[in-house]
Amino acid sequence: MDTNPQQIFAWKAPLRAYKKRSRSILRFYIAVSLLLSLIVFFFGDKILIIPIVTVFFLFYVLTITPPPEVENKITTFGIDSAGVTIRWELLSHFYYTNKFGFDILTVVTHAPYFYHAFFVVPDQDLKQKITQILSQHLMYQEKPQRSFTDKAIDWFSNLLPDDKEENGQPTPSNYSALMQKLKQVSL
Repeated sequence: MDTNPQQIFAWKAPLRAYKKRSRSILRFYIAVSLLLSLIVFFFGDKILIIPIVTVFFLFYVLTITPPPEVENKITTFGIDSAGVTIRWELLSHFYYTNKFGFDILTVVTHAPYFYHAFFVVPDQDLKQKITQILSQHLMYQEKPQRSFTDKAIDWFSNLLPDDKEENGQPTPSNYSALMQKLKQVSL
């Protein structure tokens, strides 16, 4: 086996965090897109229906399509994933978030662009090893600064119905559960 002496560490993981969803989430997407389309249609801006349908299609495709598995590498030059290398000179700091039960490594570049690269870390042993290696080159932030956009995305994602399953059947979401989520998010 031929090993690359410039490769420090490598791991295989899905390209993005993925959780198989039930049909209820797809019905939710359809209901919201139809409601928004009807509102837009009756207020006269019919051209806005196109982006609503486009966003619905994007959500649908990302919900039903599992991501491919890619090899992520930490090298002496930077971080490489799916054929894209980000050099150490461009990188500023890194932090972890959690999505769908996966730890997501987020690496941020310097100003003025603040490009974010996301890597799925499948288990805790890999997370510790990656943190140890990246800490030699980048600053680790335990609590990252969150922009308005990050907060808005979290707020909207908390409004989505959960896919909790009991005995193989999804539980129906009800009005009181949605109101409870709204109270938690607004605090």
